[in-house]
Amino acid sequence: MQKGKRADRLSALPDDILVNILDRLNVREAARTSVLSRRWTQLCAKLSRLIISAQHFLPKGVLCTGISDDELVRINAAVVQAMESILTRRNPGEHTIRLLSTTFYLRDDVPISMGRAVGRAMAAHLVENAKFSVMTGKYDIIDLDEDDLVTAGRKFMLFFDACPSAFGGLTTLDLENLRFGESDISNVLITCKRLKHLRLYHCDSGDCSTLQLEHAHLSELSVVHCRLAQVQLNWLPQLTKMVFEGWLQFQDPLFIGHVPLLEAVSLTNLALSYSRMVELSEFLSGTSIRDLKLEFNSEKVSQDCRFASCGFASSLPISPYAYSLQIWVQPECPTQSLAFVFCQLRFVNLASLPEGYDLTWTMFILEAAPLLKELYMTVWDHACLTETDEEKRKELSYSENKGVEWDSLAAGFQHHSLATLVIVGFESEDCFVSYVRRVMVAAVNLADVFLYSRSECGNCEEKPNRYPWTKRQRVSLKRRLAAGIESFAIFHFGAKRPGHVAKMEHPQCSLLEAKRFFT
Repeated sequence: MQKGKRADRLSALPDDILVNILDRLNVREAARTSVLSRRWTQLCAKLSRLIISAQHFLPKGVLCTGISDDELVRINAAVVQAMESILTRRNPGEHTIRLLSTTFYLRDDVPISMGRAVGRAMAAHLVENAKFSVMTGKYDIIDLDEDDLVTAGRKFMLFFDACPSAFGGLTTLDLENLRFGESDISNVLITCKRLKHLRLYHCDSGDCSTLQLEHAHLSELSVVHCRLAQVQLNWLPQLTKMVFEGWLQFQDPLFIGHVPLLEAVSLTNLALSYSRMVELSEFLSGTSIRDLKLEFNSEKVSQDCRFASCGFASSLPISPYAYSLQIWVQPECPTQSLAFVFCQLRFVNLASLPEGYDLTWTMFILEAAPLLKELYMTVWDHACLTETDEEKRKELSYSENKGVEWDSLAAGFQHHSLATLVIVGFESEDCFVSYVRRVMVAAVNLADVFLYSRSECGNCEEKPNRYPWTKRQRVSLKRRLAAGIESFAIFHFGAKRPGHVAKMEHPQCSLLEAKRFFT
């Protein structure tokens, strides 16, 4: 009797509530409910969010990195079959599709079948947002050679040429590991008239090529580990967010043209001993951003895809890996150009700063950004990724100077907007204490200081940590921090707050959450 009551209670819910519940599942999970009754079969035809991904068809317990080509073809076919099955149940024009998202591999002719199915859906239904995430099945740049990139690029363009209707309705395009022809990317952008989100990972048009972008509706751009001499944002009137990671060490890797709405920028790079430091007043010239993330990469990154293939620093021996070992941002004295770039800045996130070095150089951001409200920084060296052999370090031009000297803070400088300071990787060392005190003196309205211990890495050997874990240690630290300073700032310790964990990644590419399933 109880079971019957529960079934009746569920059946009593109106269709729109049940569809809302099903919309929170992926298509494969939602389709399984169709066996419950004829009504549930009809509900699946009313879904407003159709998310069909190759990840949903992976064999249980199998990692994507260990899948054979034959298995990839089978998975792709399952994705197409699921897409066609769910779309054939829908009555043309009856229910709006809020999101039609497909993730699949470039294998055989399956992508063309997928593209044509999506094109037919766009012709028969109102589709508000459509996304293609196209994968090659390669997850490590080291595993890719020039022929792989060229072959994948040609396969994609065959797919593109065969499905103009589908691409014409896309709002999101996520591409990886492709080498295009000279005009291919321009042609893709011309065809994808509705495109709002574009992510390019390890894509180019040949070694040291230039990426020129013009699009009326593109609002988010992510360019990551692409072998490009320069990215030119010529005309992007709707662009609001840009992620630029791993540029080649050329004089001007980024040109910013007409991007009047750009407000969130994430820049990540590695720096070697011969690298040219970046002046943000030049790098971001012409913008007035609100949110800025600067990451100082401490992860292994393929040196070959950075500069060896372009003949850059060709006298250096080629190593499969390079390591980020120094700050690549040049602190600047207050200038009119820097003031223009930072005049609207509200949030700054400094990620992967090297351990044990003075943080005073970051004060130049406070000087130039009078409206800054939140300053986040993560101090962390990946010991498991650091080359410790001195001879190898010299041979590969690894920098031994991780820090930047800077002490030009104007006498009596006061900042009236900064309310929150968050430091992850804090220790009770003089370099940290003196830095926090500097900020407290300058930021007269500072309300909260959050001091967290370093992040954990399962591969790094555990190092001594001078974080104040006990109540007694924290009381002693507070006295050191506040001695002689008139400040109402409240100190916070312990576990990271959920909101802070999210902001430690901000701003980031909105497409990365889906990509994490495949890495």
